[in-house]
Amino acid sequence: MEYLIFAGNMFLSIVLGGLLGWQREHIGKDAGLRTYALVSFGSTLFTLLSLAAFPDESTGRVAAQIVTGVGFLCAGTIIHKKGGIDGLTTAAGLWSAAAVGMAIGAGWHIHAIIATLLMFFLLILPSKIWD
Repeated sequence: MEYLIFAGNMFLSIVLGGLLGWQREHIGKDAGLRTYALVSFGSTLFTLLSLAAFPDESTGRVAAQIVTGVGFLCAGTIIHKKGGIDGLTTAAGLWSAAAVGMAIGAGWHIHAIIATLLMFFLLILPSKIWD
């Protein structure tokens, strides 16, 4: 049963991260379904590991390192171009996908689904609404 719960958590992280990545890929962005799914997947796995393998330690330290590490990854997606900056939404999306993965790993499945749907809604809105 433990393995089925683990597999379900990992599958959910792939689906939710993949949904966000699919939207980005659909509009022609480089970081797409696999990238977002892997960020969510990795965050879920690290969170599950921190809770199960180190129960007597401060699991918050692992969470802090996920936030920092994914933030570093996201910084690499931001490109300064002549006349502007590109990749900010991708960076924010990947960072948020990591948060979704962490929520799944912590057992907050419904929260992760709601957060993903809200992020998906934000991503599909035309950018002209926000400008």
